Amino acid sequence: MRKIRQGDDVVIIAGKDKGRRGRVIRVYPDQEKLLVENVNVVKRHRKGNPQQGEAGGIIEQEKPIHQSNVALYNPATEKGDRVGIRVLEDGSKARYFKSNNELVDG
Repeated sequence: MRKIRQGDDVVIIAGKDKGRRGRVIRVYPDQEKLLVENVNVVKRHRKGNPQQGEAGGIIEQEKPIHQSNVALYNPATEKGDRVGIRVLEDGSKARYFKSNNELVDG
């Protein structure tokens, strides 16, 4: 079970975007990276291709960020928080915030 999943709200805790919040767009488990919206935005200079109808220019796009630089956003404390995994009474696993022991998913 992954501690951070697609669709989670996260806080950046290290790097040039430290302190910013965003939603996880995509998870790359083999690289241990996450794509977070409006975080780690870089500019790419793209050459146009008139045969395929692609315009050239400077394009801004998000790049993946390592999962160690991200913490899950806890709405109760309004901060980034560490996450643990707990086995519930029915045998299923659930994520919980370590600061206040509340379940992440409900």
